[in-house]
Amino acid sequence: MAKIEHVSPLAPKEGFPDLPVIDGVRFAALEAGVRYSGRTDVMLAELCEGSAIAGVFTRSSTRSAAVLDCQEKITQDLPGKAAILVNSGNSNAFTGKSGFDSVAKITQAVADELEIDVNRVFTASTGVIGEPIKWERITAKVPDLKAALAPDAMEMAAHAIMTTDTFPKGSTRTIDLDGTTIKIAGFAKGSGMIAPDMATMLCYIFTDAAISRDVLQHCLWLDNAKTFNCVTVDGDTSTSDTVLVAATGKADMAPITDFADPRVRPFREALHAVMKDLAIQIARDGEGATKLIEVQVTGANADGPAHRVAMAIANSPLVKTAVAGEDPNWGRVVMAVGKSGERAERDRLTIWFGDILVAENGWVAPSYTEEAGAAYMKNDEIVIRVDLGLDNGTATVWSCDLTHGYIAINADYRS
Repeated sequence: MAKIEHVSPLAPKEGFPDLPVIDGVRFAALEAGVRYSGRTDVMLAELCEGSAIAGVFTRSSTRSAAVLDCQEKITQDLPGKAAILVNSGNSNAFTGKSGFDSVAKITQAVADELEIDVNRVFTASTGVIGEPIKWERITAKVPDLKAALAPDAMEMAAHAIMTTDTFPKGSTRTIDLDGTTIKIAGFAKGSGMIAPDMATMLCYIFTDAAISRDVLQHCLWLDNAKTFNCVTVDGDTSTSDTVLVAATGKADMAPITDFADPRVRPFREALHAVMKDLAIQIARDGEGATKLIEVQVTGANADGPAHRVAMAIANSPLVKTAVAGEDPNWGRVVMAVGKSGERAERDRLTIWFGDILVAENGWVAPSYTEEAGAAYMKNDEIVIRVDLGLDNGTATVWSCDLTHGYIAINADYRS
């Protein structure tokens, strides 16, 4: 795998977690030279027969050929084994007919090598937009990928899908469902072009639970709204965003086939925890980031307006640069609330930095001091709380500061 020269100061101190083996899935990763040499850039996951697969994807109108292919296949509840192949270095987006031809070549090569239905092969590509992908470099490695498949190679797979990421992102939870131990584990990538609408964001989660595709899809759809759709680095939605969750059904349990099944709740709680953890890790690895920002909005007309206000704050370059400069410029938060387009009333608005009351009743709080605000801004993790004082709508989103590092990374991205 490629050597990482710089790791975000916000990376988890414990490093990549020890992910459990998920019965029914094997992984492989290696170097194909899709764009760069000397780095692992393609990964393959093989899923056992009967695996249920759910997915959510970017709603970008310029989404990639791989995304369009996955969207067409994800609704087909077909039998047999399945596979997921992901490459980094080239997103195969906005590449015309050749993009679809490339996806067809790659999926067919995987289908032939693993002897599975091509409609059970899901691919994703991440990297530079608008350049034809060298698909033959990937297909040439499919036999080697098959030979390298192993149940304990999830960390290698996580490395293979990275682009400007400074660390691989993994998460896991274990739960008990009526006496049966269920494992959930997954990995994600994302650092820039992050503002999911369902970043370059990809996420793959695996579980040995026995659960129908329809129920799994509903769980994913609901939890995605509170996790990946609540993270933003720069406000730019990728052409390639893909989140897949696969359930192998290998656990010794009666299958969950109805969303009303009482076991759905603990399963969802564990799945949500994994997704939230991965989403926050993406914010921690925002390009050039030095501070994690959590924005909490309460008192909105409804959850939707609360989310839009929170995203307006989290995406504001002025808020993000103030945090980078450790400047408690709460006026920029007021500005972001006002530009959101959602209802807000000056005299009902309350703002906190962490537990420090900053503004209330249409003015700065009598107890607030700039010294207290400046001291708080020196923390690595900043919480901005806003209460609109209107109703019970709430939302929480995660972002990061905007530094010179973000400009440097993106100014030189293609070179």
